[in-house]
Amino acid sequence: MQTIGYKSKGTAAAVALVNAVTGADGDDGPDALRAILRDNEFFWREFEPDDAEDLRAWGRTLRPFFETSDLAEAAAMLNGLMLRIPMHPHIANHEPHGLHMHFAPPSARLPQRFQASTLMNLSELVCRHGLSRTGVCAADGCDRVYADTSRAGRRRFCSEACANRTNVAAFRARRRTLPTADA
Repeated sequence: MQTIGYKSKGTAAAVALVNAVTGADGDDGPDALRAILRDNEFFWREFEPDDAEDLRAWGRTLRPFFETSDLAEAAAMLNGLMLRIPMHPHIANHEPHGLHMHFAPPSARLPQRFQASTLMNLSELVCRHGLSRTGVCAADGCDRVYADTSRAGRRRFCSEACANRTNVAAFRARRRTLPTADA
């Protein structure tokens, strides 16, 4: 099943939330949380100050999923969360998305809708690709998580900046070990 609109961005929203809440350079203030919702096409205008702690708690809850390299452990985590989070999949029809799936009950507050959508999108990613597309950034000193939803699925870094910094460092290290032509 293809999802559209904000649900297709649930994986990116989960990554952004985990990094905002648990990352060394994260910002989990209300404005930053509202920006995560807006950037990932959730109904960010419904964000209320009381929602901030629910979203922060969800970010802390999801962090271990990105840290594990054991598929059975990841599946158990996601299954446990699916039992805990109220889920009532239903078809919705609103602009600009047209017919699409919602995973939380229609009466659910924004944090519960966010939880259900991110959980279902992460679960779908794991079912399709295992854990090869999720993890903690491979750059030295970076604690940010990533999820690769690209066609190629080769990502190991949270950002291009970390990938470039790591590649430049590796290039420089190789050059230092090469014998010079003067010797």
